[in-house]
Amino acid sequence: MTHAASTTVINVDATDLAPHAAQLLGAGHRLALVAAHHDTHDNPSGQAIRVVYVFTAGPPDQRVELHLRTDTEKPAVPSLAALSFPASRFEREMRDLFGVQPDNHPSPRPLVHHPHWPTGWHPMRRDAAQPPPLTGTQPFPFLTVEGDGVYEIPVGPVHAGLIEPGHFRFSVVGETILNLKARLWFVHKGLEKLFNGRRPEHAIELAERISGDTAIGHTLAFCLAVEDALRLPVTPQAHRTRATLLELERLYNHITDIGALCNDIGHGILNAHAQRIREQLLRINDEVTGHRLLRGAIHPGGAAVRRPPDPDRLTAIAADIADIVELALGNSVAHDRFAGTAVLTHQQATDLGTLGYVARASGVPTDARHQHPFLNLGHVLTVRTHTSGDVLSRFLARAEETTNSVALITHLTHDSSNAADDAAKSEPAAADPTSGGLTSGGPTSGVGIVEGWRGTITHRIELDTDGTLTRVKIVDPSFFNWPALPVALTNTIVPDFPLTNKSFNLSYAGNDL
Repeated sequence: MTHAASTTVINVDATDLAPHAAQLLGAGHRLALVAAHHDTHDNPSGQAIRVVYVFTAGPPDQRVELHLRTDTEKPAVPSLAALSFPASRFEREMRDLFGVQPDNHPSPRPLVHHPHWPTGWHPMRRDAAQPPPLTGTQPFPFLTVEGDGVYEIPVGPVHAGLIEPGHFRFSVVGETILNLKARLWFVHKGLEKLFNGRRPEHAIELAERISGDTAIGHTLAFCLAVEDALRLPVTPQAHRTRATLLELERLYNHITDIGALCNDIGHGILNAHAQRIREQLLRINDEVTGHRLLRGAIHPGGAAVRRPPDPDRLTAIAADIADIVELALGNSVAHDRFAGTAVLTHQQATDLGTLGYVARASGVPTDARHQHPFLNLGHVLTVRTHTSGDVLSRFLARAEETTNSVALITHLTHDSSNAADDAAKSEPAAADPTSGGLTSGGPTSGVGIVEGWRGTITHRIELDTDGTLTRVKIVDPSFFNWPALPVALTNTIVPDFPLTNKSFNLSYAGNDL
């Protein structure tokens, strides 16, 4: 029922890092995560900055970790920006939060660090003081586009809608967008550091709140990482319950945005029906778990639900969604606004390392349910791609995933002879979250990979000898996909920004950790 991941750990020095990375990337691995660690023990000098690079590939599920140790006084690593665009952003993040200098980085400008942060303050280091007074006054160095008829449109960071803060600066001629710069990290919360010192079973509430609409995706990735570190057994029934919850989360988010995309082109009636369906799904979530956003259902070692979802109700909802999609695509205005708008080419999606339905809409067949499965979904899992890379392709990708999600839930619910018995057995005795019995026996680490509704979520955790967390690194798919939004918007028009932005639906909270 489950697939064991193959993990290889390699200690490298500065001269070996780039050759190893190039070899892995050339063999089809992707850089899934880069995590800096401020080690205070197990080192002759007492302290060190250790950087972990996680490369993944599949199927079969493969993980390779490169560990590089550097000095705490002047920490530096060779930049991998020439090999990987995501690496360039991970390196800028490390520079801001840990003070690790990426040598020979082509553009080592701040990523997380805002101008009001004090110079030289790196909050993720263990010796970082409490936030000192805000001192910076220099404006963010936006790229300026000059020429006849070029002007700028600033949007945000505070928006009229109920969304999180992000600043978008458009350089335009007429209505044509020449350049868009998205400035994020206005709500950086230091979330990863809040995990430090907690026991895994006491960190679930944090994991559930990394990104509010992805409670299952992030909690499951965290629990899989804990189980990988502690070699905790998980029953097939619990895995089926987890997979079902993951698809329920995918369903309610996709129909929400299908309706919102219709609303952005003035088709309010279809949006109203989509939100009606969303409410039905949220009520099903509440019946299944006791929470409309599915919180409280997953813990290290298992999962527990009140009752399994009713496949017949979900089948009826899937038919309702199909009607909305058919009505939208049958409307000539909708089709004209969607088709050819904000194209992200296959090459651009590949180069940027995009994930999830954004990647699949551009012909990149990435899906952790296939590449890094915690449960064999067999022939029921369908990973479909489109080639146009436009708003229409992203709309279709999500509409098709709702159909597949219902098929998967039906398959998972009927996978045992009795769905009620399956739900009752989904609480294994391996780990009681209230017992405090999760112990590591020694420093250890683990990686959890999940296909959330936005795309692949990766968590890497490290545990101390007493079983407490010493480091949790979180990578939401939005970290990979935010850079693709300005690329797709180049040479589109300003009125297409809300539509394009919704077709990507990137998380501020998942990015601004």
